[in-house]
Amino acid sequence: MKQREFLKRLLGMLAIIAALLISWACAYWLTSVLYDAIDFHPHALAKQLINSISGFLLFGFGVFFITRIKWIRERQDKFLHPMIQAMRMMAEGNFNIDLSFYMSQFNGRTDHPYYKIIENINHMADKLGEMEEMRQEFISNVSHEIQSPLTSISGFAHALQRDDLTPKQRQHYLEIIEMESIRLSKLSENLLKLTSLESDELTLERKSYRLDHQLRRIILANEPQWAEKEIEMDISLENVILTADEDLMDQVWINLIHNSIKFTPEAGTITVTVNKTTNGQAIVKIKDSGIGMDEDAVMHMFERFYKADKSRTRNAGGNGLGLSIVKKIIDLHKGKIEVNSKLGKGTEMIITFE
Repeated sequence: MKQREFLKRLLGMLAIIAALLISWACAYWLTSVLYDAIDFHPHALAKQLINSISGFLLFGFGVFFITRIKWIRERQDKFLHPMIQAMRMMAEGNFNIDLSFYMSQFNGRTDHPYYKIIENINHMADKLGEMEEMRQEFISNVSHEIQSPLTSISGFAHALQRDDLTPKQRQHYLEIIEMESIRLSKLSENLLKLTSLESDELTLERKSYRLDHQLRRIILANEPQWAEKEIEMDISLENVILTADEDLMDQVWINLIHNSIKFTPEAGTITVTVNKTTNGQAIVKIKDSGIGMDEDAVMHMFERFYKADKSRTRNAGGNGLGLSIVKKIIDLHKGKIEVNSKLGKGTEMIITFE
């Protein structure tokens, strides 16, 4: 394929050189006839210069004339007009474009410039279409997540205006309003966090610290949650030094441990281990005896707003952004997160850092 491409380019260059030589020969003959007609015989250097300029002018005129030939213009327009129309459609936000018919007109000549342009326009339309779908889905999800607590707040605020409410009912409604307000606040906080993490201006404040100390601190900070459910915490933390942004990594461990506590039934078990391999990798494993997930949930769990069980997640107070934040932070640190989970048999998160 490379040899074929080289030969085509070589033949193209030879054709251009031949056209130039023919132009110069014609120019030499025409100027010679003109000199004899007007009895003018310039110096050899001047004559050569005049011939060269005349040759280039003839070559340029020839190229211009060839491109003006009707059938060539029609062939160009056959492909240029659809490409221009496709680009106009994309500029207007319509990415439903298919130029594959025009690609088939080249009879397998994939090296033709027009073929490559059309191919790239198709590819660009596909990618922009996917981005537009993601944008629409994101807006729809955000709107849904905001609308739900606002509806609850509005409804219970209206109910509080009734005079026949008992103090217990009034207190219950106020607690619901407070809970929904907290949900809105967490949603806003997580959206801002994701925006910050995806910003090109974000700089990680890396430093070396004891990863085992960090995990122990976060586990102890969450003691009220796991102690309330009588969850047994099985902890095995080796002395491991990690170079990372400690504040961002706090978010990772808080989210993962919260999820384990949230979806582990009472008197269940959560196992947290950290160790360093012989090749220097730091590996953290967080395993629970919770409800687990099916394959589809595992496949989509790091997508924004994804909830394997919307009603269950709503009752638990989640908004589907926590694991997206976790994945983004780990990616920023060039780490890797793996998930092993089965319905009814718990979930294991394995996080690896080089």
